[in-house]
Amino acid sequence: QVQLVESGGGLVQAGGSLRLSCAASGSMFSINAFGWYRQAPGKQRELVVIVRSSGTTKYADSVKGRFTISTDNAKNTEYLQMNSLKPEDKAVDYCYAEVSYSSGTANYQYWGQGTQVTVSS
Repeated sequence: QVQLVESGGGLVQAGGSLRLSCAASGSMFSINAFGWYRQAPGKQRELVVIVRSSGTTKYADSVKGRFTISTDNAKNTEYLQMNSLKPEDKAVDYCYAEVSYSSGTANYQYWGQGTQVTVSS
């Protein structure tokens, strides 16, 4: 029903920056939560940041002060500006959304395909 497509990953040196984007497409939906998770090699997927429709934003402690999320509601798109990247930021980053549809109240979870972020030391 909803597709999430993220992009912007790549290879950067430590201290560098990347900007990820995620576009949600579909019909007759509302985004109730929009954010990013990441999965490093050999580790479980973890929350990076999430914005809820209530207006609250939660960042992982490891990225506070370095990463910034922004949303463009008109385009159903979110961005993750990642600054001061560290080697430990190497991961596959996944766009995440919680969506409801105009015909109901149930919440549905969607994931993007992932984009690789690699940080060299």
